[in-house]
Amino acid sequence: MANHKSSLKRIRSSAAKRLRNRYQAKTTRNAIKKLRNTTDATEAKTLLPRVISMLDRLAKKNVIHKNKASNNKSKLTKLVNSLS
Repeated sequence: MANHKSSLKRIRSSAAKRLRNRYQAKTTRNAIKKLRNTTDATEAKTLLPRVISMLDRLAKKNVIHKNKASNNKSKLTKLVNSLS
């Protein structure tokens, strides 16, 4: 167990950040699945900007790698464009 005050605080803060990151990443994954499973073009076009925004936010905070976010955005955009 940590002895220093600062290391105890670091443990607490990193645990809180980990929970927040897990929640945001899981929410984004669920949104991606919802977008992939939709067959309605208009619904997909309204969901796409929201999902892209979520991916950008995760990449900005280094929860996911920026290239992974880029690849996901590209594939999802191609999918939505093929629906219409």
